[in-house]
Formats: sequence, C-alpha cells, structure tokens
Amino acid sequence: MDRNEVTELTGVKKVPLRKCTGCGEMKNKKELVRVIRTPEDEVLIDATGKKNGRGAYICGTPECLAKARKNKGLERSLKMAIPAEVYEALEGRLKDIHGD
Repeated sequence: MDRNEVTELTGVKKVPLRKCTGCGEMKNKKELVRVIRTPEDEVLIDATGKKNGRGAYICGTPECLAKARKNKGLERSLKMAIPAEVYEALEGRLKDIHGD
C-alpha cells in the first residue's frame, strides 16, 4: 500500500513539515515564510510557496530572523552569502506580512 492509498482509507492528509532556520523547530509548512534563492542568485520572499528556486523556511517573527542571521541559518540553507541589505529588506517584508 502506498501513501495515497493510506490517505484514501484513513481520510487523513499528511501535513508537510519544514524546519525554521532561526529557531530550528519543525512546523507546518503553511505557518512558515519561504525565502528562496532564484536561479539568478536573488533572495526573495516566496508568498506562494511555489516559486522556482532553492528554499529555506523561517517562522516570520523578528526573533527568528535575528537568530537565523546570527547563526547564518539562511546562508547555510540557501548556500550563498546574504548581504546585510537583504536581511533589512526581509525584516521590512516580515513586518508588512505580520502587521508589526
């Protein structure tokens, strides 16, 4: 029996989990903010969760972004150095998303 057959039998969908690069907690993918590195080496927030590129996830709180910046979690996940301007832009976007 494969996973689809089990889902049909039980009626329970598997919830995808992702690890926050800041706090390191596993959370529901929909609760996290996806940050991607595009093929052109740009770093963007992916609001849809479906854009092409290497992705990293973060809780979306200023505390988790600060932790990710301190422990270089985003840099490790995206496999590139991230300039300070990108972190500042991310802080601004996260504030917009969460209304802080």
